[in-house]
Amino acid sequence: MTSSAYGAYIHIPFCVHRCGYCAFATWSDRHHLEADYLDALRVDIGRAVAAGMPQVSSIFVGGGTPSLVSPDRLAAVIASVPRHEGAEITVECNPDDVSAELLDEFCRAGVNRISLGVQSTIPHVLASLDRTHDVENVQTAVDCIRSAGIRSFNLDLIYGTAGESVEEWRECLGELLSYDPPHISAYALTVEPGTPLSDQHDRHPDDDDQADKYVIADEMLSAAGLSNYEVSNWARPGHECQHNLLYWQQGNYRGFGCAAHSHENGRRWWNVRTPDRYIAMVGEGAAVEAASEELDAETRAFERLELQLRLREGVPRTALNGDLLDGLVELVNDRWVLTRHGRLMANDISTRLIISPTVAQDG
Repeated sequence: MTSSAYGAYIHIPFCVHRCGYCAFATWSDRHHLEADYLDALRVDIGRAVAAGMPQVSSIFVGGGTPSLVSPDRLAAVIASVPRHEGAEITVECNPDDVSAELLDEFCRAGVNRISLGVQSTIPHVLASLDRTHDVENVQTAVDCIRSAGIRSFNLDLIYGTAGESVEEWRECLGELLSYDPPHISAYALTVEPGTPLSDQHDRHPDDDDQADKYVIADEMLSAAGLSNYEVSNWARPGHECQHNLLYWQQGNYRGFGCAAHSHENGRRWWNVRTPDRYIAMVGEGAAVEAASEELDAETRAFERLELQLRLREGVPRTALNGDLLDGLVELVNDRWVLTRHGRLMANDISTRLIISPTVAQDG
């Protein structure tokens, strides 16, 4: 991460419906706010720029479903963010929404990376996740992305859904690999408090099943030339997500939109949660910050190590007693790096991290 790296996250909170596992700030009943919300984003971004926000090295448009809103209006929001030449600009898309016309608008705004919410290619697994897209549209979307000249794209997956067999997981991975993607993210299904899934105990994922599926994913993706560079992310060389690396390397970024988070040199803050309130406060010229926290030096150093541990570069030798973690970490270039088995236990291993003056200053 260079010293000039700075990111912008833009949150689009609209969805056709809310999936049972989703805990994000999204709504399916507020599409009438779309135009006002996108206008508010442009005003909020303009104020941040006027207040001295630096040019960004990456922009990530997430949600929600960004591909659901007016592409020309969203393109105008993206174009309003000042960025360095060659900045990575990612937009999350639902496979059903992707078309040549949509991507043409995005490309005009400088979008050069798409993240497709595939989740699975097995129909009954998609149904269990409350996902509604047509499996066949994944291939169509990939073809459209390539035809638009967008070289980098990600296929996003969730594993461990109730009823998903190991054979179906292999089938899903095999189908996606047949598209020759440059990047795949695979996340274990997580039960978030307050979601419909949290009350459906018979649908909760099994830890052993998820561990088996993670190993299968790593074996198949690695064999296909996609290298694991963060616990849940695999990419061909040069296609690692620079915006997410900014997060994982504890960089600075600014969040725009309802519930969006920001970070500047140890200070974190987040915006008001609902789109209605965000629109109103921007219109009033009021600050949209809902709350904040300031990290002390020790907390910041520990969080940096937690994040580094998840990356293929690992942590400094002094940050772990790796000799007590046989088979879970290995020493590479004087840094402890998680093994495949260690990646399954990354959260547990992070409790063993050691904070020292040397580590606190390590980049």
